[in-house]
Amino acid sequence: MEPSDRPARSGRGQAPDGVQGVTRPDDVSAPDPGRERWRATVRAKAVAESPERRARFVSTSGIEYRDLYTPADVAGLDEDRDLGRPGEYPYTRGVQPTMYRGRLWTMRQYAGFGTAEETNARFRYLLEQGQTGLSVAFDLPTQMGYDSDAPESLGEVGRVGVPIDSLADMEALFAGIPLGDVSTSMTINSTAAILLALYVAAAEKQGVERGRISGTTQNDILKEYIARGTYIYPPRPSMRLVTDIFEFATAELPRWNTISISGYHMREAGATAAQELAFTMADAIAYVEAAVSRGLDVDAFAGRLSFFFASWSELFEEVAKFRAARRMWARIVRERFGASNMRSMACRFHVQTAGSSLTATSIDNNVVRTTLQALGAVLGGAQSLHTNSRDEALALPTEAAARLALRTQQVIAYEAGVTETPDPLAGSYLVETLTDQVETAAWRLLDEIDAMGGTLAAIEAGFQQRRIQESAYLTQREIERGEKVVVGVNKYRDEEHASAPTLRIDPAGERAQVERVRSVRAGRDRAAWEAALRRVEDAARGSDNLVPPILEAVHAYATVGEISDRLRSVWGEYREHVTI
Repeated sequence: MEPSDRPARSGRGQAPDGVQGVTRPDDVSAPDPGRERWRATVRAKAVAESPERRARFVSTSGIEYRDLYTPADVAGLDEDRDLGRPGEYPYTRGVQPTMYRGRLWTMRQYAGFGTAEETNARFRYLLEQGQTGLSVAFDLPTQMGYDSDAPESLGEVGRVGVPIDSLADMEALFAGIPLGDVSTSMTINSTAAILLALYVAAAEKQGVERGRISGTTQNDILKEYIARGTYIYPPRPSMRLVTDIFEFATAELPRWNTISISGYHMREAGATAAQELAFTMADAIAYVEAAVSRGLDVDAFAGRLSFFFASWSELFEEVAKFRAARRMWARIVRERFGASNMRSMACRFHVQTAGSSLTATSIDNNVVRTTLQALGAVLGGAQSLHTNSRDEALALPTEAAARLALRTQQVIAYEAGVTETPDPLAGSYLVETLTDQVETAAWRLLDEIDAMGGTLAAIEAGFQQRRIQESAYLTQREIERGEKVVVGVNKYRDEEHASAPTLRIDPAGERAQVERVRSVRAGRDRAAWEAALRRVEDAARGSDNLVPPILEAVHAYATVGEISDRLRSVWGEYREHVTI
């Protein structure tokens, strides 16, 4: 049998330590005389008459697609061991027993721009159009811990998200939206503890008890060092903030997802599907290790961890990636960390369609791309989904474009027939084989990270960054050579490009935001504000959990920039070490 015909099947073998102590696929081959006969006769004749389009057909992860998939490729498949049933370990087929037969995924469109009032209006519009959860985009100053009137913020206020400086802004952002009834995802990392405190404070001012507050803070700082760059502090104090949120939410916010461990941004930076999966799992392992070393019981917090993946247009590989993610996480949590609660082992994830796949020319093609990507997320069993808008390669989405993106999800949900049974592609010779192959490729990368001393050591050595850069370079080279077709860009270009209306951010919004933060500072109780900020700094210098003093500070109307500056004064700022 040819090497490419050896399917990777999930075996039971154990290796000695670390990640290698977790079950991973074994190579099990099965002979297939029927395929060999077909290759020597029917296929050989067809290829002689009309050669195939390419010498090799390869996925984004470098997995070569076979000329034919047969039962031999899944000969080693053990349903109980490798798949389970929906809602059963290892969750390959889904984390809920009924999946979308019982409840559809949360349609959670990402939004934020201009001012808190403008974003509030967009939230209300999307909810009226059938959206079922909120997802907040914050502007860069908020993400980086600067107030809107800071010199570093000039020209960036409200541009790529909503500016939030103080509790006054958070109250305006959710005015008229009952925070006890809606779940909110917040894409925030370095300042996640502050924004979570602001959200809790805003809910409390609405009269909502902490036990009713539901949502997610992204809170994934490691991927910022790998791929995105909106870090503030060095990695180790940043990890302390992450685990402080774990600890606080475990005790105070039982319905809050404490982190969304994100492969999305690594994929957007150029990672392959297998790299996205491996590096996300490596980060997740680091977070669990940090929390366990703090003294937290894995079963006390792991059930509130969630994940965030990208969905690209290569449909079957994406479905395989999502299925492999569930299986890998279940085994990591049970076999490496000794979890016994089944909820701890369930990999629940949000998906966003691929922003970097969108093109600025022929933008209607983006609707087709997004539809394929959304379909892959649904077939792969996502718990929530954001579909990008057709115009996002040009600007933030207009209201009409955002509505069409939401309608894309609704058509898939109600008209495509793909929600009628869990994991509808299960048993496909191709999908089951790809699931194992993507998983195998991810385990190899995890072994390399483990051998380097773990995720933080690998990040400090630039391992993940280099691998992603290499993959991005190879993809761009394939596009420039025409080996990888991007419709409307390097092939099938439209002669005429219709102009599309784009969303424009009014500069007056920045001026209004600056006036608001200054007004907040002028009107607060100075003594309470000073005392609260001192407690934040004292906690940062010591070992107390930082979330309670930060919560006290935001109630005293301390700003995001002021709290971040107190932490900067203790921990300093991180500067990436670039080696040439």
